[in-house]
Amino acid sequence: MKAIQQRGDLIVGFVKLGYENGRAGSVGSQVHDGDTIEVRAPGGFGVRLLGVDAPEISFRLPGSSNNFAPINDPRWETFLSDPFGPDLKLPAGLKKHLEQSVGPGCAANHYTHARKAEVALEREVRADLKALGKTAATFNFFLVFAHETMDRYGRFLAFINRDQPTGPRPLTYNERMLEQGRVIPYFFWPNINPFRKQPSVIDAVIPPFKAKTIADSTPTLRRAMDWVRQARTNGVGLFEKRDPLRLLPFELRYLADRRVPERWTIDLSQNTDVLIPPGEYYRVPNPEDRLFLPPEYVPLFVQKGWKKG
Repeated sequence: MKAIQQRGDLIVGFVKLGYENGRAGSVGSQVHDGDTIEVRAPGGFGVRLLGVDAPEISFRLPGSSNNFAPINDPRWETFLSDPFGPDLKLPAGLKKHLEQSVGPGCAANHYTHARKAEVALEREVRADLKALGKTAATFNFFLVFAHETMDRYGRFLAFINRDQPTGPRPLTYNERMLEQGRVIPYFFWPNINPFRKQPSVIDAVIPPFKAKTIADSTPTLRRAMDWVRQARTNGVGLFEKRDPLRLLPFELRYLADRRVPERWTIDLSQNTDVLIPPGEYYRVPNPEDRLFLPPEYVPLFVQKGWKKG
């Protein structure tokens, strides 16, 4: 059982009284004061790697009583061969963009890349266990949170790495997967450098005509973008020349959920003052140049001088 999970429209959690001296504590020891209780989790947590998006191993299949089905299920091949219909009101430009990606073989292509990404991440974690002389039971992860700590599915949002007592850590798993070209960048404000280091959300708003300048002058962000460009140039990972990823992960999700994208987009490859409307993210050709902006933050940007394009 997951300690935090989604149930319908709610995010719910299950916890126990916290530990005291290595054992379950008493009510008296774990109730800290009138508004604080120390607790521990009876089950696991999901961690969603920030800044990246991997092809889906499984997802909710439209019209199926089964909540999730693996993407190699033949029903996904049928659906992704023609995922459009009267129940999905996509803008004409977005539909035209997607028609170039979907069709026969789309599901098989997506699942192949999903499995390769899964294997790559498993390989990185196993290598860290070996490097630190740990077992699955003794190995610890190290999480760094950004502005938001949890997504709508009850998963932690974090940069994740191995925990080690001394010495510099290697790249986070988020960065290692980007470097290998096994995931696409999925930058969304305000959960990506340099914004998570700002003192407040207001301070983190990018000034108009400064997006490219900020991206170019932020070492961690620029490095991540460079890795993706290099993978594309070399034809590796999701960009392999023989069979590159056709449908982006978030595109599969909104098609399956029968919904229209709602996030706006800032083009990190240009210094403009234009917020690109939801459903027109494809106007920015490369995924590493897209910074997604949730609709609730758009007024902050407009107040700073941005214009809705």
